[in-house]
Amino acid sequence: MKVLVSTLNAKFIHTSLALRYLKAFCEKDFDVEITEYTIKDPVMNVVSDIYQKAPDVLGFSCYIWNIEETITIIKMIKKIRPDLLIMLGGPEVSYDTEYWMNRIPEVDFIVMGEGEETFHQLLTEISTTRKYHFVYGLAYRKGEEVVLMPGRPKLKLDDIPSPHRFAEDVPSLANRVVYFETSRGCPFSCQFCLSSIEVGVRYFDMERTKSDLLYLIDSGAKLIKFVDRTFNIKRDYAMEIFEFLIENHRGTVFQFEITADIMRPEVLDYLAENAPPGTFRFEIGVQSTNDTTNDLVQRRQNFFKLSRTVSKVKNSLKIDQHLDLIAGLPEEDYNSFRKTFNDVFELGPEELQLGFLKMLRGTGMRNDAHKYGYVYMDHAPYEILGNDILPFTDLIRIKRVEDVLEKYWNAHRMDHTVKYLIAKEFASAFDFFQEFGDFWEGRGWQKIGHQLEDLFTRLRDFLMHRETKNMHVIEGLMKLDYFLGHKYKPRKIWWDFTLEKSEQNAYLRLLAEQPELISGDFQSLRINEKDLHKHAMLEVLPFALQTYLQNGEIDESSKELLVVHFPPDAQQPASYYTMPLRQLATT
Repeated sequence: MKVLVSTLNAKFIHTSLALRYLKAFCEKDFDVEITEYTIKDPVMNVVSDIYQKAPDVLGFSCYIWNIEETITIIKMIKKIRPDLLIMLGGPEVSYDTEYWMNRIPEVDFIVMGEGEETFHQLLTEISTTRKYHFVYGLAYRKGEEVVLMPGRPKLKLDDIPSPHRFAEDVPSLANRVVYFETSRGCPFSCQFCLSSIEVGVRYFDMERTKSDLLYLIDSGAKLIKFVDRTFNIKRDYAMEIFEFLIENHRGTVFQFEITADIMRPEVLDYLAENAPPGTFRFEIGVQSTNDTTNDLVQRRQNFFKLSRTVSKVKNSLKIDQHLDLIAGLPEEDYNSFRKTFNDVFELGPEELQLGFLKMLRGTGMRNDAHKYGYVYMDHAPYEILGNDILPFTDLIRIKRVEDVLEKYWNAHRMDHTVKYLIAKEFASAFDFFQEFGDFWEGRGWQKIGHQLEDLFTRLRDFLMHRETKNMHVIEGLMKLDYFLGHKYKPRKIWWDFTLEKSEQNAYLRLLAEQPELISGDFQSLRINEKDLHKHAMLEVLPFALQTYLQNGEIDESSKELLVVHFPPDAQQPASYYTMPLRQLATT
C-alpha cells in the first residue's frame, strides 16, 4: 500500500511540520511519502504529479489558507482515480467535520484533531479489516451516512518519534523555514483562536528537544520558527532553551511566539546581556489595547507590563520584535482601533502586522458572531465584512492602512523618513498611513506594480499634494533612505543631484586625500579616489543630520555633505557620513 501525504504551503520556503509528524509516527509500519506544493502551483501540475506517484491512499493537511485550492485538486484527482482513498486532516477540517464530509463527497475520511495515532490506526484498518468504527478521532462514510467517532485521548508527546530526522530534508534546510514544537496547547482562552479549545499545555522532553535542535543546526538550518502558542509560559523550560541556543546557535536564527506581559524581568535581563544580536526574534500578539474588547474575547492582557517588556527588549538592541494587531474585534470601532494602532506603533516594533478578524470554525467568536452583528465570508479565510459598529466602509479604509504599512514600515525602506513624518507632520502614525493609503488608492496605484524608486516618488507626490511643510528636509531624509536601501551603488536616482559633476569630483578628490575631515571611521576605510568614484555617492543635506538623529531637532544653520559608501563585496550594509560643505576648486 503506497501512502502519500501532502499539503499546499503558502510559500515555497515554508515546510509542513504536520506531515513530518505523520510520517515519523507511521514509518515503522507503513511507507509514507511526503510531497509539498504551494497554493500558487497550477492545479493541473499538482494533479499530474500526484497521479504519476500512483498512491493508494492520499492525505491532505488542511488550513484556512489552502482548503479551497485543496478541494479543487481533490475533485480533479478523484475523477481520474475514483479508486483512490482520500483523507483530510488539520485544523480547518477538525471542526464542523460533517459539513466537510457533505461538501466534499470525494473525501473518504477526515482525521479530527491530533492526528498521529488516528492516522496510524486508520492505515492499519485500511490495510487489514477495514473496521473503521474502532478508530477514535475519525470521520468516515458508511454507505450514505457520515459517521463521526468520539475523539481520542491526547498522546504522550514523547511517544511521537522526531519529525526532524529525515535525510531527504537535509539538502533544503538552509533555504526553507523549519518549524519546531516544544509543547502543545495554550493556557489562554482567546475566543478568536483555535488554540483556546485545547485545555492544558504538554511538553516534549528537554533532552529530546535539545538533540533535535542541535541536529537541525548542524545540518544547516538557517531559520527555525517555534510554533508553541506561548513559548514562555513555563519560565524554567523557556530559559533553559534560550541558554542552550545562545551557546549553540552557530548563526541560526530562532523565532518565538511569546506572551510579553508575563515575561519575567530576570529572563529579559539575561537576554539583554547574553543574546547575540539578531539570533532571536519575538512575535507578540497584542491584538487590541481596548480593555472592554479584551474582556469580551476572554483575553487576559496587561498592556502596561507588555509595553515594559517590548521596550526593554527593544532597548537591548539584540532582538527584533513582530507585534500583531487584529482589526474588527468586538466593541472596537474605527476610532478605538486607531488608538490601538497608535498605542502599539509607539512601542517601535520592527514589524507591525495588521490582520483582520477571521471567524474560524470551532471558535467561540464564530459561535457568538450574531451577538455583535458580524457578517463574514462564507468560505475560508472567513474574514469579517463588518459588524454593528465597524461597517464595511471602515474596514476597507483600514485595509488601505495595512497596504502602505507593509510597504513603508515593515519593509524598512525609509525608516528615517517615516519616523520624521509621524513625529513632525502628522497627528499620529495611524493618520499618516491612513491618509497615504487613501491617496494611494485614489491614484489607482493598488492596481499596478512598483519598483523601489516608485515608492519614493509616490510618497513625494502625496506629501506635495497635501502641501506638507519642510519638504526640503523630508526629501533629504528620503535621499538618505534611498541610498541605504541599496547594497551596491545605485545606478539611477529619482531626483537631480544638488552638486554639479565637477563639484562631486572635487569632493571625492578631497576625501581621498584628507579622509580625516569626515571621521576616524571613514579614514580607517582607506579608500582611494578611484574606489570612491566606484563605491560612494554624494549629496547635499539642508540640515545637520547628526543633530537631528541625536535629539530630533532640525538645525538648518548650515548645509552638510552626505557621503554614502557601498562596500564592494556587499557583505555589509552601506555606511554614511557627513561633513560641513566647503568651497572647493572645481577646475
